[in-house]
Amino acid sequence: MGGIFLNEETRVNAPPGEVFALFGQDAGAGWLFDAAFDALRPGAVVRFRIPWPAGCGGDGTLEATGRIVSVRPGSRMVLAHETPWRGRVVCTLTPDGSGTRVRVVAEIDDSGIAWLLARSGFEPPGPAAEPGSHPVGLLVSLSGSASVFAAASENLARMAVDEANADGGVCGGPLRLVVADDATDARVGATRMRWLVRAGCRAVFTNVTSATFAAIEPIARAAGVLLIYTPVNEGGPAGHGLLRLGERPAGQLSLAVPYLMRDSGGRRWFLAGNDYVWPRASNRQARRIIGAAGGEVAGERYAAIGTRRFEPLVEEIERSRADLVVSTFVGADEALFERACHAAGLRARVRTLSLALDEATREHAGDAAGTGLYTAFGYYQQLPIAANRAFLARYRERYGPVAPPVSSISESVYEAVHLYTAAARGIKGGEPAEIGRALPGSTLQGPRGRIRVAGHDLLEQDLHLVRAVPGGFAHEATAEPKSRRL
Repeated sequence: MGGIFLNEETRVNAPPGEVFALFGQDAGAGWLFDAAFDALRPGAVVRFRIPWPAGCGGDGTLEATGRIVSVRPGSRMVLAHETPWRGRVVCTLTPDGSGTRVRVVAEIDDSGIAWLLARSGFEPPGPAAEPGSHPVGLLVSLSGSASVFAAASENLARMAVDEANADGGVCGGPLRLVVADDATDARVGATRMRWLVRAGCRAVFTNVTSATFAAIEPIARAAGVLLIYTPVNEGGPAGHGLLRLGERPAGQLSLAVPYLMRDSGGRRWFLAGNDYVWPRASNRQARRIIGAAGGEVAGERYAAIGTRRFEPLVEEIERSRADLVVSTFVGADEALFERACHAAGLRARVRTLSLALDEATREHAGDAAGTGLYTAFGYYQQLPIAANRAFLARYRERYGPVAPPVSSISESVYEAVHLYTAAARGIKGGEPAEIGRALPGSTLQGPRGRIRVAGHDLLEQDLHLVRAVPGGFAHEATAEPKSRRL
């Protein structure tokens, strides 16, 4: 396997012990380029910036995430690099007179080189042709605000593909996964979707925002590629060439809103989220369900994807005298919003229901800011069933103890690949439209229990209301599937 290394050095006018103590404590300190973390231990997530020429797309740095693999206080740290590409980052501190020489070496593999080419405006090379294979795509947010789910989503897509191939593949050949990054940007997503089509993908699994999905759907339709949207979404048009799986806001809200109102005694809600289709559609459902439960909406506000300052919004929520909040922020935006709420002391008197708070987002928010938040999904990592325990054991065995956490958003890709594979095996020639026709009615006994594709726009599954606690989620209530689009 090919690859390159980025090597950056800087000198800090302090001894190694003092420099090491700056790690994650002070933006601009120069120690690992504004790294931020919540726990200095193996497995903890780290957010940092890697230098990159400003003329090659961006502002001179690349936002990245990784996990601490090992720590030698005062002298060395090794990180597993997760996004936007996979690799390692090794940081060493050595005495340099009265100061410290900090050296950071970042490994970039072939997929990382392709990502950097695309980021710089160049067309990356397509995957090598493999005669007899059945190529499928994964469009995921390896960069941008939604990148917090990306590493686990890619891991689980690859795991499902390998499991399917071990069981015979599709139409006499192996599945071949082709991965592309939409950068949490609809325009980039459209460009990368066209690249997946040119790569020969018969189907594309998408774990992106609804804004990107709206941009890529006509491209897939025109190309005759089956598009399978796996995460929580607002619903909408579907058919033989388009399936919308994942949780729907009406189902999440119908379970959570009455429960939280009864449990807290509150009735005034504030609706806050990113400014695109899924949050706005979710909040239309929220207004209906809150009103039916005897509550009222005290305010509603949206912010662009990529917002970094939430203090004015938190102040507006406080002025509204809301008792409860529905958050439809996504990924890094949701993590920063919850950190701002926690810092302002809002959590002490306001309960928050976050419709996209999966395990990865909770981890980025941190235990302090995340604890006490509520969410509702068809899967959570602590789901106490045998199939989930076996699934997690396979995942950890394959990707190691510091692999990113699994969530409903990422696990949905795993189950979608298996559903697709089972349907494709019954279709001679593997025609995408025929596979799309075969998927409704199919079932899977998977990590979240039994699921059923009841229609092109309906996945029947249990929904679980859970509360964030340090390290994960605690169960509060469960709603079994009903024959309606939730």
